Amino acid sequence: MEDSFQEDGDASISYQQEWIKTQDLLKKKLVLEDDFGWKVPSKESSLGGSDNKEKLKYIGGVDISFLKEDPSLACGAVVVLDADTLKVVHEEFDIVRLQVPYIPGFLAFREAPILLGLLEKMKSNAHPFYPQLLMVDGNGLLHPRGFGLACHLGVLANLPTIGIGKNLHHVDELSQSEVRRHLETSENYDKELIPLIGESRKVWGVAMRSTPGSSKPIYISVGHRISLDSAVKVTKLCSKFRVPEPTRQADIRSKVFLRQQKGSIHVTNCNRPFYRSFGKYQEVMSTCFVFFVVSQMVEILS
Repeated sequence: MEDSFQEDGDASISYQQEWIKTQDLLKKKLVLEDDFGWKVPSKESSLGGSDNKEKLKYIGGVDISFLKEDPSLACGAVVVLDADTLKVVHEEFDIVRLQVPYIPGFLAFREAPILLGLLEKMKSNAHPFYPQLLMVDGNGLLHPRGFGLACHLGVLANLPTIGIGKNLHHVDELSQSEVRRHLETSENYDKELIPLIGESRKVWGVAMRSTPGSSKPIYISVGHRISLDSAVKVTKLCSKFRVPEPTRQADIRSKVFLRQQKGSIHVTNCNRPFYRSFGKYQEVMSTCFVFFVVSQMVEILS
């Protein structure tokens, strides 16, 4: 991973401050309740009923995999599954060189551009398998500023999104070790779902485990345009293993695609052009990102 951002610590701090402003701007558009025309699938609804809402047909999963030999080389994936069968019906990939390092709390500024590009490619082509819902390998509200990758993608793509985290970062006095200890108590040992309630008494999400007694849950949180209750229902229906199929398949397939293409990779430079000057990068990316955000806001409001 390139460490050019470390050349100027003050510039890095300044850029993170701009990122926080962007998160705060986008956060104003966040919808934390069900805002979609389809019905949340359930075992009961599959048997029929009087609900006239459209059936959820296509669920997307997104993830990014990295080449071990070169961690800056990444493969972004959007995988679409049939909601009934959980079979993959479509997949999109792009291989990029990510030159923005991973900074806790700012994952979206590293990974969102490639994933949004893949979604935009499908949308602009009026693809018949364009997802109605997106499951994201990353957190939503379960984030230090309440605006993780799933929220970021949801607002900019204007899609219902669910955050699926495999790790829990410290939020509102919640920690991964504390949650795991809580799961192992006798009263919770057999429970599938444990609410993630912070010191403020706010419910940040839910810890869900695939087997009784497991100390390795996934962490479900609202991304955008869906309630926590609906997010949990969808996640349970999509789960064959620990990780739900949409993000699991995105992870598996992006790794396979990256390995297959390793010898003849055509790389798209993502996040920034090859500027050694952090200041120049900040200027270029700020302009591009603001333009992108504004264009998406116009679409959302129209």
